[in-house]
Amino acid sequence: MPQHISIPRGAIELAADLYLPEGFDAAEPHAAVVLATPGSSVKEQIGANYASRLAENGFAALTFDPAHQGQSGGQPRDLEDPYRRGEDISYAIDELSTIPGIDPQRIGALGICAGGGYAVHTARTDHRIKAIATVVAGNMGESWRGPGFSPDGPAAALDDLAAARTREVIGQDLERVNWLPDTLEDAAAAGFTDIDTTQAITYYRTPRGGSEHSTNRRLRRSDSLLLGYDAFHLVDPLLTQPLQVIVAGRQGNTGQYEAGMKLWKLAPNPIDLLIVEGAGHYEMYDEPRYVDQAIERLTAFYGEYL
Repeated sequence: MPQHISIPRGAIELAADLYLPEGFDAAEPHAAVVLATPGSSVKEQIGANYASRLAENGFAALTFDPAHQGQSGGQPRDLEDPYRRGEDISYAIDELSTIPGIDPQRIGALGICAGGGYAVHTARTDHRIKAIATVVAGNMGESWRGPGFSPDGPAAALDDLAAARTREVIGQDLERVNWLPDTLEDAAAAGFTDIDTTQAITYYRTPRGGSEHSTNRRLRRSDSLLLGYDAFHLVDPLLTQPLQVIVAGRQGNTGQYEAGMKLWKLAPNPIDLLIVEGAGHYEMYDEPRYVDQAIERLTAFYGEYL
């Protein structure tokens, strides 16, 4: 069972779960990994799946709810600010560095889905992160600037968002939008029948992976921040830490395969690339036959570089 802890973050606190290996001795220094989770995800979901498995393999692992989401503090609620998401990771490292038994010189990061981009962006300038790994990483900026979100181009999308924010200010009612359709029926009615959307709903919006702390809502004001964000900006000169990239072999509409391969080519110190054949993006969240492969490679990577 994890230890529930609070991470000071300025005026608010982040809710976090710390997973420790069996027989953890606070008198001995241990390597640790801080996890950055997908957009809309809370610590009880994908973060818990990977953190618990890392702990089984000898690493302390910390997963947390982002500011403004889950059980963490922060107003307004449901904000997905990519820059604050990165800052959250650094605050988590601050806290990890003070925990007895954690070696502050042996802290790594693992980013999953959108958290992969956030972790990479943070590791560029926070070199307390000694090794960085990603699983089905996404660059939220590229996704938001793409035709799925911005069919008329990102500039037109920003114009629409500007008008929407003006309406919010006048009406004093902050708009929230769905990350995903709430049900498969809602998805079908909206014309979303692709396998990635279906598998995302099957994970996030059913008892399989759902959490009462995950609202499936995003503050619309987040979108202008995401449109201007590039998770991989300045990776080539700054991300000097050892890098591991894990992608799902089945390419889909999430862009994880393309983002992972781009990161692999940009990074100055790529160490290990794993393509999990047959897996889709969301199957990398909890499907044992795929997660097992990722954990085996993550364990070997962190074991060598932390």
